[in-house]
Amino acid sequence: MGVRFLIFLIATVLMPFYSTAAIQQDCARKFFNDSFVCVCTATFCDTVVPLSPTPPDTFQLYLSTRDFNRLNHTSLLFAKTPSGQLYSINASQTYQEIIGFGGAFTDAAGINIRSLSAPAQQNFMNSYFSPTGIEYTVGRVPMASCDFSTRSYSYDDFPNDITLANFSLTNEDLQLKIPFIQWAQQLSKKEIKLYGSPWSAPGWMKTSGEMKGPGTLLEQYTGSWAHYFVRFLQEYEKHNVSFWGLTAQNEPSSGYIPNYKWQTMGFLPWTQKDFIRDYLGPALVSSGYKDVKLMILDDQRFLLPYWAELVYADAKASQYIAGTAVHWYGDKESSPSALTTTHNLHPDKFILATEACAGYIDNTVVLGSWSRAEDYINDIFDDLENWVTGWVDWNIALDTRGGPNWVNNVVDSPVIVDAAGDQFFKQPMFYAMGHFSKFLDSGAKRVEITAKASDPRLRVLAFVKGGQKTVIVFNR
Repeated sequence: MGVRFLIFLIATVLMPFYSTAAIQQDCARKFFNDSFVCVCTATFCDTVVPLSPTPPDTFQLYLSTRDFNRLNHTSLLFAKTPSGQLYSINASQTYQEIIGFGGAFTDAAGINIRSLSAPAQQNFMNSYFSPTGIEYTVGRVPMASCDFSTRSYSYDDFPNDITLANFSLTNEDLQLKIPFIQWAQQLSKKEIKLYGSPWSAPGWMKTSGEMKGPGTLLEQYTGSWAHYFVRFLQEYEKHNVSFWGLTAQNEPSSGYIPNYKWQTMGFLPWTQKDFIRDYLGPALVSSGYKDVKLMILDDQRFLLPYWAELVYADAKASQYIAGTAVHWYGDKESSPSALTTTHNLHPDKFILATEACAGYIDNTVVLGSWSRAEDYINDIFDDLENWVTGWVDWNIALDTRGGPNWVNNVVDSPVIVDAAGDQFFKQPMFYAMGHFSKFLDSGAKRVEITAKASDPRLRVLAFVKGGQKTVIVFNR
């Protein structure tokens, strides 16, 4: 069996040439299963060499392999006599523009980051957000609680408070989300686009009377629920945190599943359309948030193009909506061509992948799993080949059990925290994400790339931004 690898081939024509002064800290490997994790502590953590301009005859290579490399960097010269597999980039044939890649600032993530010592926390945050890390540029923020909280709570647990006079952020926001969002923004040299997603309205607004389990929004509270979004944005702004986008509801189809164990609220395409047209859209515009990117669906792609067709058919609702959000659960049972179909029907609306995680079927953490990294890579390729503008992972950190999660719906994460050892493990999934997040900035465009002779083992994508060309190659 040949070596499996994911590489980035970076070529830039920017002049003059500045050689990178950064020295890469190599991975402290600990082997599990079919690969290894990189161990980070209070005193050591591996790093990634930042990009630097290169002359026209040079490219920068970032390489990850199952057996040894993790975003290892080399500067190389182009061969004067090319041989082997040859590709041609046609920058005049463009496709979608990239929004970005990232993960979620959940309560569980904040709990795990806080469990580390201050120096280990610094290494953690650098790994995700600094120029020597993988430089996430998108962050998802649950609006109040979700399953990756330690309790079920909303921002207004006062029944019949139609005016939301008692609306307030919680300790979870103030201690577990906002401080790490602010820290990430301080570390990053790039803009971090944040979007909020609600799991459920307060229980008293729902037909079921509680946040968890199936139920829908009571008609008499539709206006209050729309205003709840506005208050969320306003309260976060008081802490200098502004949002790029919102999804109208996390996984609205789950609100109709009997015995659903955690927070959810059901919408159908036509009820989501009506809510946005008559309440949420006007509330955002009248409150000064017309530029916040509102997304529909935030659910599985097998619901496309049907869901988008029904919502976008209403011009009055469509005017408030910027794009369609999709999750990856069920992707192996559905074709990514539904994404292209949706794009072709609605080319003015972007598509963003807004949630994914490994281990959701068997509820396990598998340290060092290269196969789970490959699942990430293949799904990202499928999405990018079908007009998706970015890909956002779920929790940026979990503990060794895959939590905490108040209903024990534990899963895997690109970073696993071992609080007892004051250390964290960077999974192969972390580096798979980094091969995209670090190099595909907001504004990069996918372009055509063709092979002289195709090789079915290789998946290849190309992007351009300014004078920089980025080629992503995955050898299966």
